[in-house]
Amino acid sequence: MMHFSELIKTIKNRRETLQVNQEMLAELSGVGLRTLKQFESGKGNPTLKTVSKLADALGLELSLKVKTLHH
Repeated sequence: MMHFSELIKTIKNRRETLQVNQEMLAELSGVGLRTLKQFESGKGNPTLKTVSKLADALGLELSLKVKTLHH
């Protein structure tokens, strides 16, 4: 299971690997620069739609899994 801090790190690392700065990613994804900066610093509380836009712009895909319940 990926925790939120890992999600932030994955998106930030992918952005850096692609040599895309925050301003460029904000423009490519349609996410506000301030929102992106807050997200990457771990201070924001982005919607799933925002995270999805960032991931999509970076060629990443979000997926959800059903977890098994332990009784």
